[in-house]
Amino acid sequence: MSLRLRDPGRNTGVAPEFVVDPVLLDAVSPSGDRGGIVVGSGLKGEPLTISALRAAPTRIVLVGGLYLARQVALRAMAVGAWVTIATGRPAAWQVLPKAAGNQPNGRPSPLVTIRRLSPVELPRPSEDAPLLVVTDGGPTPQDLFPPRSPWHTTVYVLPYLHPQATTIANAADVVLMQRLPVGQAELAARIWRLPPQMMRQLTTLKDDQVVALGQNLWRPLRLVTTPKEQALLGPVRRGD
Repeated sequence: MSLRLRDPGRNTGVAPEFVVDPVLLDAVSPSGDRGGIVVGSGLKGEPLTISALRAAPTRIVLVGGLYLARQVALRAMAVGAWVTIATGRPAAWQVLPKAAGNQPNGRPSPLVTIRRLSPVELPRPSEDAPLLVVTDGGPTPQDLFPPRSPWHTTVYVLPYLHPQATTIANAADVVLMQRLPVGQAELAARIWRLPPQMMRQLTTLKDDQVVALGQNLWRPLRLVTTPKEQALLGPVRRGD
């Protein structure tokens, strides 16, 4: 089953709805689509959403900077996902526990955990509590937490495309790519068999632009940051 990009005017399906703590909703603006993650806006300003939390194991590859990866994770939290971050740079991800806030007893919210890049036991995902695992392991990440069950989504954060990441890239249900230099755009064209015009488009994206790539999908979009997200992440940007 392919992961689809949806906009309000072209899709009438209803995604699952999850329950999330009101405190978190106050910290991070939720998606405008039930159960989906808004990844940006189209040419007419319409929100474009992916059903990244669904009843199937799901892989998402992000090629770009930390801004994009952290925004996707925040928006998954905002629609009720448990988020586990496996990373070698934990300080870069502290914004997520900050957004999740504390429990009434003063302890950090269990909604977000930050782990080392080593195998650990994960929470058991369910329809009521979907799980998003972010693997931030560089351009050639180990597949430590492959999605194996429904309601489990793994996001692979690639700072740039590398030939050794081809297997993970090819297995993705959807790929979100920010601007690539010419050499990496040529590699992307080889991996996904892109025609020359699409390859060239990858080299000319602006800092706030992303291409969503999937089965029968090529959709340029513009990243949009809400005021609450900007306070946490700063302005939209291509780099880290």
